Amino acid sequence: MRSVVWLYLFLFVAFFDLHAQYPILTPFAVSLGAAPSFIGLMMGLYSFTHLPGNILAGYGVDRYGSRIFIMWSLMGAGVLLILQAHVTDPWQLLIVRSISGFVLAFLSPACLALLARYAEDQVQQGKLMAGNGLIHTLASVVSPAAGAYLVSKLGFTMAFQALGIGLLVIGALASVLIRPPQLANPARGLTEAKKTTNESHSSQAGHNITAVQTSAQEAQVQPIPLRFFLLPLAIACSQGILFFELPFAANALQSVVKTGMLFTAVSLGALFTLSLLFLNRYSAFLRTWLGSFCLSILFFCMAIDAPIPLYVTLFLIGMTKGVTLPALSAHLLQLSGGARYGRIFSTLSIAFSIGSFLGPMLAGQLRSYVSPFFIAFIILMTAVTFIPWYRPWQAIPASSNLQRT
Repeated sequence: MRSVVWLYLFLFVAFFDLHAQYPILTPFAVSLGAAPSFIGLMMGLYSFTHLPGNILAGYGVDRYGSRIFIMWSLMGAGVLLILQAHVTDPWQLLIVRSISGFVLAFLSPACLALLARYAEDQVQQGKLMAGNGLIHTLASVVSPAAGAYLVSKLGFTMAFQALGIGLLVIGALASVLIRPPQLANPARGLTEAKKTTNESHSSQAGHNITAVQTSAQEAQVQPIPLRFFLLPLAIACSQGILFFELPFAANALQSVVKTGMLFTAVSLGALFTLSLLFLNRYSAFLRTWLGSFCLSILFFCMAIDAPIPLYVTLFLIGMTKGVTLPALSAHLLQLSGGARYGRIFSTLSIAFSIGSFLGPMLAGQLRSYVSPFFIAFIILMTAVTFIPWYRPWQAIPASSNLQRT
């Protein structure tokens, strides 16, 4: 499990570095002369360029492993952040952010697939996915305020340079300290080697029976319904709308620090629910459905200007995200049958990328006609309606072994 700890540490620093940009990117674009519609286009294209990277990552991670993609994704993002510090007009920023979206598209599928392969069974997979959500949230709690503080003290140029150097260092360390699953536990590897040696002395008939059983087990794995991926698309779309609108809310654009505090309120809510470890005992399907439904209701409250303080609403939105996102990954793993993690998480990342592309684009183009939060409500409610009710109540056997291919 030492490799898991190192992976969590690298993920924390990487997420900290990336989330620190959220509250400062919009003010930086405005300082270059970008209009709100152009900012929405820039944020949308950043997510759109994730798509080819997600597709390539799906096959690349299954074939070559996760470590090389984690390393080069982090280092490439660091170089691009340093270049971003020296852009002088909105179009240059658009180009750099678009390339950065492609480079970072490999990071999430590679990390999630590696975590899934480290697990012994589905119960441990659920715990590792919850740990990934916790690390992600811990980083996002402090990073928006930290990024805003860096800008207030150092300015945009030095802040982006510092964040870029941090990603370069983490990428270099990841190449040394992250090991593939078969090397992460030498004792287990030795046991498996002895078992393989003993099995090699079995009869040819025994091999044929095993092959038939394996083929039967593979045939039992059902394909994941495509409508399942409507939900991560809708969640990413609503999150993109929220991240686009927050810098414009309550005159936060005039204060980078206030923008950072708004983002931190969301992360604190997610941290609160992620710390409630007893929630993992309940059905992943139920947690996914209830969290998504509550999230849509909160966006509806924001759309009608309900008399709820903004920080309270953002905290509650964070709470629903802390319930939904880990449960979403766990439910996906149950539906997958424990095979082809790279392609599964690549498809999940594609859904997130499409949603993240649509969210800022819709908000930037339609905010003069309709509340973007109402758009988020409609999209989320539609996705909740189409969640596949496939084995939602089935218990997870703790002893079930998983494939590591």
